[in-house]
Amino acid sequence: MEITLLLQFGLALIFVLGFLIFLLLLARRKRVPQSVNEVKVVNESVVDLESLKAIIEHKRTTSKELQEALDLVLKYYGVIPNKIGVLYHHDFQIYMDILFSICIHPNTNKKIILGFDKELERLNPEYKVEINEAITRGLNSREV
Repeated sequence: MEITLLLQFGLALIFVLGFLIFLLLLARRKRVPQSVNEVKVVNESVVDLESLKAIIEHKRTTSKELQEALDLVLKYYGVIPNKIGVLYHHDFQIYMDILFSICIHPNTNKKIILGFDKELERLNPEYKVEINEAITRGLNSREV
C-alpha cells in the first residue's frame, strides 16, 4: 500500500512539474521584446520623443531604423518651441542630444545627417545657428 501511495504522489508531482514547464514556455513565447532593435512601432501616435531618442542613441540600431526614428521625430516633434528672448527653449537640449547622437552613431551616413539637419532647420529657422553648432560639435567628436 505504501508503494502505490508513493507512486501516485510521484506521478502527481511529475504532472504538476510538466504543467508548470508548459506555462513557462507559453509565457516566454508571448513576452514583449526587450531589445531596442526589436522595438516595432505599432501605433505611431503613441511614440514619445524619449523612446525615439533611445532608439537613435542605441549603437546597434541599423541605418534604416535610424532613418525611420528620425522621420518620426520630424513628423511628430519637428517644431521646437520658440526662443525665450535670446535663450533657446529648455526642450532644445533634447534635439541637441539627438543631433549629436546621429553624428557619432556608427551606422549613420551623410544622407541621414544632412537630411535631418536641413529639415530641422526648415521647420525651425530661428534655431539655425544652434542646429549648425550642434552638428559641427557632433562631427568634430567623431572617431576618425
